[in-house]
Amino acid sequence: MTGTPTGEKIWTVSEVNRAVRDLVEGSFMPMWIAGEIGTIVLHNSGHVYLTLKDGRSQIRACWFGGAARGRELGLAPGMAIEGFGQLSVYEVRGEYQISLRTVRLAGVGDLQRRFEELKAKLSAEGLFSPERKKPIPLLPRTIGVVTSADGAALRDFLKVLASFGVKADVRIYPAPVQGAGASRFLARGVAFFNRSFPVDVIVVTRGGGSMEDLWEFNEEVLARAIAASQVPVLSAVGHEIDFTISDFVADRREPTPSAAAQFIGGNFAECTEKTARAIKDMHAALRAATDGAELRLRKVMSGVWRRDPVRLVSDRRQYLDELSARAERALSNWLRIQREKTARLAATLEALDVRRQLERGYAIVSDREGVPIRSAADAPAGKEISVRFFDGRKNAVVTE
Repeated sequence: MTGTPTGEKIWTVSEVNRAVRDLVEGSFMPMWIAGEIGTIVLHNSGHVYLTLKDGRSQIRACWFGGAARGRELGLAPGMAIEGFGQLSVYEVRGEYQISLRTVRLAGVGDLQRRFEELKAKLSAEGLFSPERKKPIPLLPRTIGVVTSADGAALRDFLKVLASFGVKADVRIYPAPVQGAGASRFLARGVAFFNRSFPVDVIVVTRGGGSMEDLWEFNEEVLARAIAASQVPVLSAVGHEIDFTISDFVADRREPTPSAAAQFIGGNFAECTEKTARAIKDMHAALRAATDGAELRLRKVMSGVWRRDPVRLVSDRRQYLDELSARAERALSNWLRIQREKTARLAATLEALDVRRQLERGYAIVSDREGVPIRSAADAPAGKEISVRFFDGRKNAVVTE
């Protein structure tokens, strides 16, 4: 800023723009803004430049470092979004704009609110309680899958299941997994495998997507159908980071369709391997017994063949029959013992389940971020903690 002989102030363009920037940025708090994308550029630098508009006006916006997330959301002209940011002025061109910190598709805030409300309601009814959870069978003979018949989730599930050599009979109930009303078809699939075609386990699954894509798995009608199922239900919806109401109410949650198949297939492969080893050991024992009997028979025959060969053959046949009967009994007893060992192993695993420990009166203490607290020194007075019991959590503050 310079002056004239008469004392008048003369501002430079940069000074004016800087003053306007200070005025604008100092007058407006960070805000949420909603609008329709007019133009958008996801720059190679990792930033996003766009215009937002409504029926009457438009405003420029920038989202620094938002290109990757923008691609995940599929941002494109014409989409309605909501953004949170600070109003600012770009001094170089003297244009005001909003610098966004986060962007979500329009309506996501309302969906999140509905999600939390339904989650709290069903939790209060006890639908998420560990005591309600039914164990998933180790070796299901029939598997009912409720999902889209032409989706990638079904292909991944079947491919991984086949890689483990699972011999179960897999039945598919085709249902839409996205869009308004899909939850009713998914609920009918769960009911079908309970009422019309009983199976050992039901898998409710679909691939990943946005909150809107997965929303039908957050509807109450599906949650109550899963809760009412007499057949154990395994929920595998979305990716690792996605959680739906179906996950909470199901008897078990796996993060992806492939993970659900790995859980089922892993149990099958382990039991198959143990059975194969048992059969191999049994054959080796039978061969050893047969070889020993044959050797003894040859010795006897070489010594007394001329005295009474017919009697000798008859005796040896009877002896072989007895050996065969003993071998069959030994095999039967061995398989029975293996089944009992497997049952004891399953009972031991169940006893080691952390939920069983919680039912005995123990509790898990963690900080508000979920990090376990292992020492009293890590919980000074005034620290907020979370205590997990077998039937829920309680938040508390350490007083002494």
